[in-house]
Amino acid sequence: MKNPRIPTALAVAGLALAAALATTVIVRAEGGPSDPKGPVVLPPEVLALPIEQAILTSPPHVPAPIKRKFSARVVVNLEVREVVGRLADGVEYTFWTYGGSVPGSFIRIREGDIVEFHLNNHPSSKLPHNIDLHAVTGPGGGAASTFTAPGHSSQFTFQALNPGLYVYHCATAPVPMHIGNGMYGLILVEPKDGMPAVDKEYYVMQGEFYTTGKFGEEGLQSFDMAKAIDERPPYIVFNGSVGSLVGDKAITAKTGESVRIYFGVGGPNVTSSFHVIGEIFDKVWPEGGMKYIQENVQTTMVPSGGSAIVEFKVEVPGTYILVDHSLTRTFNKGSLGMLKVTGPDNRVIYSGKEVDAVYIGAQAEAGSDSAKREAELKLQIADATKANPLIAGLTKEMQIEKGKQVYMGLCFACHQPDGKGLPMAFPPLAGSDYMLSDRDRAVRTVLKGLTGPVTVNGQTINSAMPPQEAVLTDAQIADVLTYVSNTWGNKADAFTAAQVKAIRNETH
Repeated sequence: MKNPRIPTALAVAGLALAAALATTVIVRAEGGPSDPKGPVVLPPEVLALPIEQAILTSPPHVPAPIKRKFSARVVVNLEVREVVGRLADGVEYTFWTYGGSVPGSFIRIREGDIVEFHLNNHPSSKLPHNIDLHAVTGPGGGAASTFTAPGHSSQFTFQALNPGLYVYHCATAPVPMHIGNGMYGLILVEPKDGMPAVDKEYYVMQGEFYTTGKFGEEGLQSFDMAKAIDERPPYIVFNGSVGSLVGDKAITAKTGESVRIYFGVGGPNVTSSFHVIGEIFDKVWPEGGMKYIQENVQTTMVPSGGSAIVEFKVEVPGTYILVDHSLTRTFNKGSLGMLKVTGPDNRVIYSGKEVDAVYIGAQAEAGSDSAKREAELKLQIADATKANPLIAGLTKEMQIEKGKQVYMGLCFACHQPDGKGLPMAFPPLAGSDYMLSDRDRAVRTVLKGLTGPVTVNGQTINSAMPPQEAVLTDAQIADVLTYVSNTWGNKADAFTAAQVKAIRNETH
């Protein structure tokens, strides 16, 4: 008999579709699916406007500023696709997307434009979708006109009456599920006189993902409605995944350049405290309006379903960290990005070094290199397994690399990169007789924490180790213990998730 607690993907899709159909009456009342009325009859002065195809871009890119000084008939073609993609290293998720990305494609139009909007739901989709554009004046922001079954296309026309930076999202029931699976994006309606010129423009959105598994739990994750209702997201990320704006995917600028970020929050629930560490926003257009009313701002609050425009000039080179300043979200749930600035130093403005690696944990260079090495090892294991299924050496090596990433994220600020700890404060892990002599005790220490004096290599240290049982999965604990017990001259067998699980489940 199949486990009734684990529905198949087909069953999940069926339940979601049933929920959508069951709420059709409510959705109709609020601007849901409506009957086609045929092509709109446009007046001669509108028919005389030039026609252009909207250029859509994936994050973090933004279409070029609009140079024309007149209105146009703009055709927007946006495709809905349900795609499996990376949420974090080793973690996959079935994203529901506009244009194949999370957030969806950036749309840029001009105040006064007449927009012919086409929403195309790819035949491979499992569910109907629609779109509510906050820039639209009309029932449901377009949702009433775009309820689109898989393999179908919907069309409606609207005029961009109000300039501003607006969120768009899916409004098909259950709405939080559709948004929570990645169905949101930004549409910029430029004012008639355009936006002030800047050197660089970028597109960043924050959103949360309610996965059945904990943060970092590997495999294909699915949407957890109970966590969404309770607003307990394991992931809060920029641009759809952990690490989407770090390393070689970071946004860039040169010293002396002005940078503008079009920032939004897709939600479905969590407000952002957007901040760039090491920079001050010279100008802020709060709530997506077209009047900048604040200068010299450190952190700007952006609500779910809202947006803001921030602008600043970069004066000195280095790596600037984009965060939600509700910092547990940044360092434990994934809302961390990077702006990498190159150019000559100005040591009068700032004399120090680039961002300290400890501060950004697993996103630091050592952690990023380890993630790349893990990916290489996965490919080697896959190739080797084809020829010889009985393989263990590479598996342990990959576990060490995965454990290194956990260590870089949580441990090495105290125990240090060389594993030597801090004298009289945090015990060493390199050559630790305390850790290496009792494997079960090592697991219990990570799971349950440890407070009080311990003797390591003949030295007594009185400190505290916080418990990690609510933070790390069994596999992550096994990985990090395998790493520390096989690094800095240590040598031991690999730990397994089963070992950790058995100790986690101990009742004494």
